[in-house]
Amino acid sequence: MAARRPREPLSRERALASAIALVDAEGMAALTMRRLAAELGVEAMSLYHHLPGKAGLLDGLVDAVAAEITAAAEQAEADAPGGDWRTRLRLRFLAARAVMLRHPWAPALLSSRPTVPAGVYAYYDGILATLVEGGFSYRIAHRALHAFGSLALGFAQEVFRPDAGGETDAAAAEAEMVALAERLPHLAAMVAAETHDAADPTLGWCDSQTEFEFTLDLLFDGLERHLPGSVPPVVGSGTSSPDRRAGSGGVRRVPGRHD
Repeated sequence: MAARRPREPLSRERALASAIALVDAEGMAALTMRRLAAELGVEAMSLYHHLPGKAGLLDGLVDAVAAEITAAAEQAEADAPGGDWRTRLRLRFLAARAVMLRHPWAPALLSSRPTVPAGVYAYYDGILATLVEGGFSYRIAHRALHAFGSLALGFAQEVFRPDAGGETDAAAAEAEMVALAERLPHLAAMVAAETHDAADPTLGWCDSQTEFEFTLDLLFDGLERHLPGSVPPVVGSGTSSPDRRAGSGGVRRVPGRHD
């Protein structure tokens, strides 16, 4: 009689890997402590030694996704050494995007958590390093992070998320478009023109790969104008060029200093 293989001991890493596989397959609604315990072949109470309740489980998922993003970004840069700041950031952000496409539930989860996991701070530190090494001051690098927003993590954070759960028949959809065109002609025309290609990966009703890369390039083009020696950007009334205020030639300011 063959000896029974010993069961792999329960650990936080094993529990999170199983949780990710479950949510990838069935969505976030399927994830409960009881269901995860069943997937792992343990009692639900055993999970609490590694993940303190549902909130701890969700925080653990965020940690795992952040670690996956950081590893993917670092690997992407390592596979294309010697690139300038723009190339390196593009590789980082597209690597993060690939992680989000593997886990389409992750953008909503990342946006919902009340605290920032340590892994995300480490990831953003790498982005800042790339910007500063590329010649930007800490002031402009800080503003760049605000401009990038969630794009740095691989997704566009949408203000509104229309309900995609209900099924609408073709006649009703056409009637809605006609009504929309009468009330809001420009929005209706934009929606009609922006139907996504079936081959263009999406993470939301207005977050396709094409739109993601277009926005990245637009931001990079604008950011490039703030490099020392470039043509100064036009600034609003009552303000001066950020790098000019920091000193001639865009001298970098001390990290952590703010006006």
